[in-house]
Amino acid sequence: MAFENEESFAASSVEEKYESAVRARANMDRDFLCPICLHTMKDAFLTRCGHNFCYSCIMTHLKNRNNCPCCAQYLTIDLLMPNFLLTKLMNELSASMMLKNASPAEQLRLALEQDADLPPKELDSLLLLLNERKQKLDREEAEINTEIIFDFLHRLQFRKLEAMKEVQSDLQFLKDDIATVERRLRCLLASNKSHSKRVCEESPLSDLDIHTEYGSTSTGGAVSMWRSGQSGAYTPPGEEKLNRAERIRIRNLAYTSVSTDIENDPSVDSPGEYAGAHKIAKKRRVLAQFEELQGAYFLRRRQIAFKECQKQQSQESVSKKGAYKDWDTYDDGLDDFQSILTTYTRYSQLRVVAELHHDDPFQPSSNIVSSIDFDGDDQLFATAGVTRRIKIFNFATVIDDVVDVHCPVTEIPTRSKLSCLSWNKLKKPLVASSDYEGIIAVWDVNRSQSVVEYEEHEKRAWSVDFSCIDPSMMVSGSDDGKVKVWCINQDASAFSIDMKANICCVKYNPGSSNHIAIGSSDHHIHYYDLRNLRTPLFVFKGHRKAVSYVKFMSSNELVSASTDSTLRLWDVQTDTSVCNDLLFPRLLFCHDSTNAWRTHQ
Repeated sequence: MAFENEESFAASSVEEKYESAVRARANMDRDFLCPICLHTMKDAFLTRCGHNFCYSCIMTHLKNRNNCPCCAQYLTIDLLMPNFLLTKLMNELSASMMLKNASPAEQLRLALEQDADLPPKELDSLLLLLNERKQKLDREEAEINTEIIFDFLHRLQFRKLEAMKEVQSDLQFLKDDIATVERRLRCLLASNKSHSKRVCEESPLSDLDIHTEYGSTSTGGAVSMWRSGQSGAYTPPGEEKLNRAERIRIRNLAYTSVSTDIENDPSVDSPGEYAGAHKIAKKRRVLAQFEELQGAYFLRRRQIAFKECQKQQSQESVSKKGAYKDWDTYDDGLDDFQSILTTYTRYSQLRVVAELHHDDPFQPSSNIVSSIDFDGDDQLFATAGVTRRIKIFNFATVIDDVVDVHCPVTEIPTRSKLSCLSWNKLKKPLVASSDYEGIIAVWDVNRSQSVVEYEEHEKRAWSVDFSCIDPSMMVSGSDDGKVKVWCINQDASAFSIDMKANICCVKYNPGSSNHIAIGSSDHHIHYYDLRNLRTPLFVFKGHRKAVSYVKFMSSNELVSASTDSTLRLWDVQTDTSVCNDLLFPRLLFCHDSTNAWRTHQ
């Protein structure tokens, strides 16, 4: 016990000595500070009263006052003297502090720069240690770099294998679909041949020489009937040859290169004939958007394959390789894409149906129309713009009458330039408007006056839209980055969404009163469920510039237009882009330089 007490007493005395040494060092360091600038003294000068200051600090002080900064005794420049000993101690202290805070390499370099007395043997041992250390660091660096490139190559191999699997899956889709289309085309050709044969048998000209397909060019195009037993007579090909020729023709149709000029394609009829020209035009449209159509095809096929895989897994009846395939369920993806391709190639141009002239002789530069919308019955439509007027026109009158200027049925003056209109589809007299001052107004067309006005938006409001399900609800978007939902029976907005970006367009889903699409300057379309405003259901990304317009084609399909000069079609049920830059045939209006609105079909 006595020995342990002695050890503890010795340990405590050592700790006390260490703490006292630290305090003394701290006090000594504090003594080296200049009382004026509170930094380590440089060029210390001693006063008559025994205080030390930096030379520059005390000289600056004595220019303003004639006393000591510490004790306030009388002091002038003549009473100062340099403290060389303290300056030397300060320099040594600074060097030791620098050496203390320096890294091992800097300490060694400083020691060598100060011509430290090191014998050759110690220098050799230091060089040996440094060389070993350098070799060790080089090995560690090489090991790290090797592991990095090893990991990179593994990741690259994994991604390439995944890409190869995807390509193999896509090739299998193509192989199966080509086989399916070949069967369909074979059935169509057989049906056409049987129909042509039946027509020829019923025709009074069936006895004439009409089999030109198997004729000889040496006879100037004249071809004899299929008959035998005569010199030079033509023997009809057998059924096997006919089937083989038919398969070759189908194969040529299926594998025609997309890079070959369609006019040189031997399977294409003469461009002078209507059918051939129609087919050439369709193929050209396909080639013009081949990349987008390719993406739409693989997207549809992969979606169907994924759904089929989930269905098989749920039924625990996954078919093995080479097993019988149910072609009825298999063709779903192909038929879906074929409907897209058929819709896309159906129309090739727009036709002018009518022109709406709305020239204002008193304001020739104020005829810009920024919005147009139809009522629920498509009998009337309203236009608005910088003229500060809402004009109501009869659609049938505009279509039927060819006049220089069409007169509106009704005009409603407004106090500001309008940016958007929305006609209530369920309450026909009501039209909503948004203007350049951020005001959202609802107008009664029959009485030509406003029903309600909202002034909550802080900047220009670009878009407004009535719900097609609930006639009392509407939504608006503004440059203040806020989307506001309104009930026309209330005096204020029901709630708002802060989007952090300028809002260019808003639209209600025509099949729901709870879902809206928002196009903004962040290049995205945000699809919200109004029952949960924390996060959007989907964010559709693909445009490279601001989304200026959105329009629902149906409750599942949404079209967006952007200032990047592209259109995109989205599926709001699956968060996917169906296709882009394609023509969607609908009734539309476009404005030209002659201040006329042209109706196109």
